[in-house]
Amino acid sequence: MKAIELLEASPVIAAVKDDGGLKRCFDSECQVVFILYGNICNISSIVKQIKEHGKHAIVHADLAQGLSSREIAVDFIKQNTYADGIISTKPLLVKRAVELGLVGVQRTFIIDSLAMSTTKKQIDTFHPDLVEIMPGVMPKVLKEIRAYTDIPIIAGGLISDKKDIMAAFSAGADAISTTKEELWFM
Repeated sequence: MKAIELLEASPVIAAVKDDGGLKRCFDSECQVVFILYGNICNISSIVKQIKEHGKHAIVHADLAQGLSSREIAVDFIKQNTYADGIISTKPLLVKRAVELGLVGVQRTFIIDSLAMSTTKKQIDTFHPDLVEIMPGVMPKVLKEIRAYTDIPIIAGGLISDKKDIMAAFSAGADAISTTKEELWFM
């Protein structure tokens, strides 16, 4: 499945940060799950549970304890789990994921104009499948990134209610990711 098809199937992405959230996301209609926790010993089991529930699993490679910040971590995820992709703030990890046939999500924090410029350069250089913009409650920033690229955009971080979701979509986001469990059931 192509990256944009994942977002079309699941415009609200369940971002799980613990086992409780993992179990709760199984009851939601969210078809994409961002795994924001785990370690080298249990990440395969977490991914397996998500896949058994017919959902797509995307591992946040930076947050899985015991994985390095080098491309070999992506190889480990590919070879030892059934994950559909990875999220990372490290462009080389995202590039490696795309090379291996995984969905590569570039997570970026836009905190100032320098971060905006760096994000644009990373998009041009590394060609991620998806870009996650954080925080996701900045419509002006989302509009600027949307105007800059046709790569699908995910708004994440500080999304707290339906108004935030609608504002992100109106600004050009293709999906939102949230750990706020009640938003998984809208």
